[in-house]
Amino acid sequence: MILELNEVLLKDDRQTLSMMAQSGKLTCLTGGKPLQRYRCLISMMGFEPIVHGYICLDGEPLTSCSALAFRQLMSYAPARLSAIGEVTVYEPPTIQDVFSLRVNRERPISNGILGEEIRKIEADASDIRVQLLAVAVLLDKPILLVDNPHEDSVEYLKQQAAKGKIVIVTSDNPEVLRASDLVVEL
Repeated sequence: MILELNEVLLKDDRQTLSMMAQSGKLTCLTGGKPLQRYRCLISMMGFEPIVHGYICLDGEPLTSCSALAFRQLMSYAPARLSAIGEVTVYEPPTIQDVFSLRVNRERPISNGILGEEIRKIEADASDIRVQLLAVAVLLDKPILLVDNPHEDSVEYLKQQAAKGKIVIVTSDNPEVLRASDLVVEL
């Protein structure tokens, strides 16, 4: 599986972005401002319109018609919960809040093993980024998008890539950059 961005230009940006993220690889978007990196991830899910270029998944272009199908293959771990078009619960963020993200909604968590795992993670994790990543990984989708992961999560992200997932993260953290198979400078 390959997620390709070719000469993608987002509204109000001056530079285009081209990259190919492959299954089994950890790809890191770095440089620029954190908001710019976040917007790149959101554009891969079809939430941020592009003004030039294209995004493809295995040769299939991202369009308004195909965006839902793209998102069904993705799980997203935001650096923090925000009100930008997706989350309706604001403070304090919890694991349950992540499931209100449309891109992360497919599995119910109220019963069964998944619900127990999430309650345990929620009790043990002190950093919200770790909690959000845990939910995204538990969804077990082929594409994992992670905005600014905690450096302690790097080995775990590498393991997810080794399982054949496309893993795309945003970060300026030297530990994350060193661990990445591909670093894309914005």
